[in-house]
Amino acid sequence: MPQEVRCVWPARALLGEGPLWSPGQGAVFFVDIHGSRILRHGLHDGTQMDWALEDAACWLVECADGDGFIAGLRSRRVVRLRLEPGRAVIAGELARIDPDRPGNRLNDAKADAQGRLWIGSMDDGEEAPSGAFHRLDPDGSIARVDEGYTVANGPALSPDGRTLYHTDSAARTIHAFDVDDAGQLSGKRTHIRFTEGDGYPDGMTCDAEGGLWVAHWDGGRVSRFRPDGTLDRAIALPVSRVTSCVFAGPALDRLFVTTAAHGRPDEPLAGALFECDPGGVRGLPPGRFGRPPG
Repeated sequence: MPQEVRCVWPARALLGEGPLWSPGQGAVFFVDIHGSRILRHGLHDGTQMDWALEDAACWLVECADGDGFIAGLRSRRVVRLRLEPGRAVIAGELARIDPDRPGNRLNDAKADAQGRLWIGSMDDGEEAPSGAFHRLDPDGSIARVDEGYTVANGPALSPDGRTLYHTDSAARTIHAFDVDDAGQLSGKRTHIRFTEGDGYPDGMTCDAEGGLWVAHWDGGRVSRFRPDGTLDRAIALPVSRVTSCVFAGPALDRLFVTTAAHGRPDEPLAGALFECDPGGVRGLPPGRFGRPPG
């Protein structure tokens, strides 16, 4: 294993995804979509916990009011979720995504600095372009802002919040959009296109310098792209199905990477959570959903 990469939890997640840094808890959370689990890795003491779910969570975002999480479930429900000792409790439903598309499921989401959620949906069979991109506002209103995705993935926002990146993994394409103050998108354009040798672009996150870090599904690495879309660097991992990444730690200077064990029985560390050295680059504070009290 390269010196700049270490396995911090051989969790054997079937589909590890959606890593989230919680400053308040000092922990990285992530989901195992196919394994119907939520997992927590404490950075200070190394404690590791997990919770089983009947309806798998596809992503987590913390609530701005400090009361637990918002979770996107496989059933296309967006719910408030509390993680208690030994159990995950659904404390209310906020929205239903794609009610007219029963073959879809939710996949990836991020909150922006205004407390809005950007949510992707996808064809659960990964065959039809029935997936879409949605914005859920703090007041509960929801809008479908783009569509035609087979596997929607990895929304990420630039440091100034004016550029939003969103991916159709099946098309090996990362799109960029302009975002205005009201959350309206415009100027959709191809930002990065992967080749067959790159694998498929999966989850991603921006750093404080505007670099875009992208996980390569079936590409065995995470790469940093400059704001103009050119490749800056790549970090190889000892597994092929790399799914997403997040900056964590009080200084946001540690990069954690999720992976998938599904279809990879010959890779001992597939599905593990890794920590990679980001080379001195720092991340952005995580967004939270809703308006903070006061």
